[in-house]
Amino acid sequence: MIDLRSDTVTRPTEAMRKVMSTAEVGDDVWGDDPTVNQLEALAADMLGKEAALFVPSGTQSNLVALLTHCQRGDEYLVGQDAHTYKYEGGGAAVLGSLQPQPLSIQQDGTIALEHILGAIKPHDFHFARTRLLCLENTIAGRVLPLDYIAAACSLAKDCNLTTHLDGARVFNAAVKLGCRVDQIAKDFDSVSVCLSKGLGAPVGSVLCGSRDFIHEARRWRKMLGGGMRQAGIIAAAGIYALQHNIDRLEEDHANAALLAELLGKFDALHIDHGWVQTNMVFMTPPKGTSEALTDHLKQQGILVDPGNTMRMVTHMQVSRDDIETVVKAIVAFYQH
Repeated sequence: MIDLRSDTVTRPTEAMRKVMSTAEVGDDVWGDDPTVNQLEALAADMLGKEAALFVPSGTQSNLVALLTHCQRGDEYLVGQDAHTYKYEGGGAAVLGSLQPQPLSIQQDGTIALEHILGAIKPHDFHFARTRLLCLENTIAGRVLPLDYIAAACSLAKDCNLTTHLDGARVFNAAVKLGCRVDQIAKDFDSVSVCLSKGLGAPVGSVLCGSRDFIHEARRWRKMLGGGMRQAGIIAAAGIYALQHNIDRLEEDHANAALLAELLGKFDALHIDHGWVQTNMVFMTPPKGTSEALTDHLKQQGILVDPGNTMRMVTHMQVSRDDIETVVKAIVAFYQH
């Protein structure tokens, strides 16, 4: 199958499986799994932070961050389409009693600075206390500019807000910008990085921040059921991913650009080329054809996420030849 539903479907390579099979392990809840400790130290160093925490998922990583930054009844500012608001089950509200204040996202993926400033509540007991600004990079494949990040984080700091970056695909952003990932992370108080998307690990994320922040976050991880035992087996995959699978993200970006270019030649399909910055292509098929197209592609051995606008995501198990196969299958559907 050619699976374009998400880069979460990546499978570990044989080389990654080998390091997993030989990983040293201990009990991570006690802090004595050497491979987990190595992963956390590596991630913290790469992101330019003092410490890091290995967690089972990106959803838990973001939730741990929000719970560490905020207290019950506090508010966080977040993009209307951001994962920490829209796609993580409402966990911050349900489990943390935190109030999200969603803000509209502009075409380039940013939240207008004036909207951020305008959403900060006054010091009045009628309002939730605004404590945190959450940004996401990449967001729907779009990369936040470095100057925007600096300005948004500076605004937050001036208003006594802390900042968190959902950096699930932050290495895609760094590759696109041609910069070190710590240049993206440096202005944030905390950053979450997913290892199981384009980086190709089977499971896990790391939350990075100050030593005191991670110390408190570790307690929240335990409370949320994220304390793991001999986790070095999966941490080894994360180490391998960070050491070997970053530069190759450029290949995924090139394949996404090729997919958009080839599909864009057909008038029946609308491709939002402005969003094709990393490894995602958004295609709007003719009205009423999405479900039939999805079924047709599945019969051809191609999996896509159906919808009025279809997101197709390239990753390490999608080759240039696969891209050409997908385009031919889509074109054939509309030519019959």
